[in-house]
Amino acid sequence: MMSEFYNRQVSGMPERPNAKHRISEIARSERPRERLAELGPQALSNAELLAILIRVGVQGENAVEVGLRLLGQFGSLMGLHRASYDELCSIFGIGPAKAAQLKAAIELGRRLSLETPEEFPTIHSPRDAASLVMYEMSALQREQLRVVLLNTRNQVLEIKTLYQGSLNSSMVRVGEIFKQAIIKDAAAAIIVHNHPSGSPEPSPDDVTLTRALVEAGQLLNIEILDHLVIGNGRFVSMKERRLGFN
Repeated sequence: MMSEFYNRQVSGMPERPNAKHRISEIARSERPRERLAELGPQALSNAELLAILIRVGVQGENAVEVGLRLLGQFGSLMGLHRASYDELCSIFGIGPAKAAQLKAAIELGRRLSLETPEEFPTIHSPRDAASLVMYEMSALQREQLRVVLLNTRNQVLEIKTLYQGSLNSSMVRVGEIFKQAIIKDAAAAIIVHNHPSGSPEPSPDDVTLTRALVEAGQLLNIEILDHLVIGNGRFVSMKERRLGFN
């Protein structure tokens, strides 16, 4: 049974003493580009990766320090992801050109996360499903509901966005979700929606909607494998929490 297969897997910064304000003043072995070439991008810190995009610093700060200031101002890479182009342009030392480079890099990452492989991905666990949409949905400023449609082997057929805006259980039409499953001849579905607040904790409305979808799926022989709530880089599986599922 499909559910058994799924469940098994189931501002101002104080200057540092002896600060180097130019990348060229840093030892060659410690420069971000050289470290990337020698060790690979995974060895670099977030600030170092940003420095490669920023390229040059400003008076009193090298590019790595500008990267650190950006991360501090926006709180994290996710905060930087959510920042608008205009917000980045307004940051001292960034401006239009560097803002465009940063947004372009972030967009390439988003597109890579959505790129469809030659073979449809197979869902073995809640994390597999969350990884398909986490990068993009964590940064959304508005609530959005998507349905991941699966075949009998738990391979993804399609991911459809059905609702956007302030969602509650009364706004979501159960028939609309199953209409998409019937059109694609899907055997099962996973519901995913995000909380722009950043907290993935399910609300009472989320539980009510899940229960209605599970009951409807039983009648239509289209199993709802899970309902995932996406927060800021985190998610909750309502199936694992037994919320809305018998």
